[in-house]
Amino acid sequence: MEMLIYVFGLSLVFNGDQSLLAMVVYAVGFGLGMFLGTRIENKLAIGYVYITINTQNKNQELIDSIRANGFALTTYIGEGRDSDRYKYEILAKRNREKELFLLVESIEPRAFIISYEPKSFKGGF
Repeated sequence: MEMLIYVFGLSLVFNGDQSLLAMVVYAVGFGLGMFLGTRIENKLAIGYVYITINTQNKNQELIDSIRANGFALTTYIGEGRDSDRYKYEILAKRNREKELFLLVESIEPRAFIISYEPKSFKGGF
């Protein structure tokens, strides 16, 4: 659907006299549409994020706080170059991602955090 609108809009702009004003209006409309669409999508925050947190030391306070705030958490111990590393995996609703980041940063400021958007998943819950 998006591509159909894009092609239709371009054909209107470039069909006929090809005025500079029509091109500018199209470009502004396209940019504004992209901006507003992105803002709306971020506000709705539909879907899930998969977050991994890596720390140098096991932080039981962090684990307990994440779970107390309603997030499901799985922990792993990994072998780093110089010592063991601790990895925490969380699947959370996208609208709570910022909340989780702030929670982690307040307890473990040096944590390495990565957030992914899973394409699909099955089972688990």
